[in-house]
Amino acid sequence: MTGGGNPLVERAKAIILKPKEEWPRIADETRTQGDIFKGYVLPLAAIGPVASFIGAQVFGYGGFGFHFRPSLTSSLASAVIGFVLTVAGVFVLALIADWLAPKFEGTSNKLNAFKLVAYGATASFLAGIFGLIPALGVFGLLGLYSIYLFYTGAPVLMKVPEAKAAGYVAVTMVCAIVLAIVVAPITALITGALFAGPALISSADSTDQGTVSVPGVGSIDVGEVEKMSKRMEDAANGKTKPVEAASLQGLLPDALGAYKRTAVETTGAGNLGSSAQGTYTAGDHSFTLKVTDMHGLGAIAGMGAAMGVEQSREDADGYEKTATVDGQMQTESWSKSGSRGKFGRMVADRFLVEADGNANNIDELKAAVAAIDPDDLEDLAG
Repeated sequence: MTGGGNPLVERAKAIILKPKEEWPRIADETRTQGDIFKGYVLPLAAIGPVASFIGAQVFGYGGFGFHFRPSLTSSLASAVIGFVLTVAGVFVLALIADWLAPKFEGTSNKLNAFKLVAYGATASFLAGIFGLIPALGVFGLLGLYSIYLFYTGAPVLMKVPEAKAAGYVAVTMVCAIVLAIVVAPITALITGALFAGPALISSADSTDQGTVSVPGVGSIDVGEVEKMSKRMEDAANGKTKPVEAASLQGLLPDALGAYKRTAVETTGAGNLGSSAQGTYTAGDHSFTLKVTDMHGLGAIAGMGAAMGVEQSREDADGYEKTATVDGQMQTESWSKSGSRGKFGRMVADRFLVEADGNANNIDELKAAVAAIDPDDLEDLAG
């Protein structure tokens, strides 16, 4: 580490300003995962949540003539949850980075994977300071510089060939994004895991067998991680293709009971996926039925199901819940006052079928989703 000042500050400056020179130094260091966690990750991970907490209390939020300041309790809760998710994310992403490396001709090394994520996230950590003034929150996008840091560090720490580094980084980042979505429903459970510290994630062994445990959340089968990695790699390299949007449209029925299809829309996003959506109307009620091929991304939703992700909330007006049913993630919500709801389910750890809008009851939305035959979807996937 260069310089004679504060080690944390010197390391942060070096990795931001001269990453190609700093990564080899990091690779040669003998610091343990616990040392890096306590001396670097914990203090930097706190920047964003603390800044947002102060900014919310001092400045509040607003725009277009509207302004509000959240309560002290809610601001504090948001800061704690944000900090926990950030810390947990470092461990989970390090696990993913380690498992993906061999798939891109790199080398599996848990300590180096943790170094890559911990130091590569420096820009994201520091960008959290813009949360101090909510109006400047857009500048938090500067944290995307971490993607470049990750890119320059992958060949050094994980021995991924430079020609494959971009694909490796892209797949890892997509995993991080989708995992954030999967983790959201279990934020409260993860909060309980905060005190697990560096032992937040533990592996049963270093082979392709066993499980990875996240205290307070559940266990991830290592074999499933392997399958997920392969699916993500194949999708990123174009070895597998999403179903054509037109084929998905062909599954949308012309009518659903009293509801008639009044509009249709399709979207294609290259290798990322595709979708088809129909609008169904009957009198004053209208909802959309959407079929999405998540392609490689669906593998991560499958991991969420394997972990038994569950969440529920209910009040006088309605409810919302997420659960795993027959091995697939399923969500539903309903508002009595608005006669509005949503019901969705995963199919084959790849397709999301969802009905969303106004209806007489949730059963109508469930019936709409049931109109899409899972076998037909699996046939399209080949």
